[in-house]
Amino acid sequence: MKRSTIARTFTIAAVTALALGIVPTARADDKGCSSATLIGTFGFTSSGFRTAPSTLAGPIAQVGTQTFDGYGGTTATATFNQNGNTLRVTITGTYTVNPDCTGTFTLQVSPIGLTTRLSFVIDDTGNELLVICTDPGVVLTGTARRQFSRGDPRQ
Repeated sequence: MKRSTIARTFTIAAVTALALGIVPTARADDKGCSSATLIGTFGFTSSGFRTAPSTLAGPIAQVGTQTFDGYGGTTATATFNQNGNTLRVTITGTYTVNPDCTGTFTLQVSPIGLTTRLSFVIDDTGNELLVICTDPGVVLTGTARRQFSRGDPRQ
């Protein structure tokens, strides 16, 4: 009788510990982010390397501003440098934000006719993005910071 009471108590304690361990993990994935978390203009810089095709291989970097509409649309202008050749570009695209504050971009870059895909993490309560390019043959990371405070008329 005593052995079954100990086993039952241990089982209840183990199930309770497991349940309490799962609940915070499930909530930790939902940090409350959405497309509306990204709104306003951000200054950004990125750098890395193009590894393929071999005719385009070499260092790449860019700096510019990117504006998010809070609904999944984005536009940007940037100065792009590849292998020492500089070009002004305009960028349009879409973004999605997950509840855990991660997300993705699909961007079209003009005038070079390039479509690129990136993943990002929203940081500093929506004031910063950490970005990595997910295109094959490209190793590129970047950072974007909110250019003006929320509520600033220039935003």
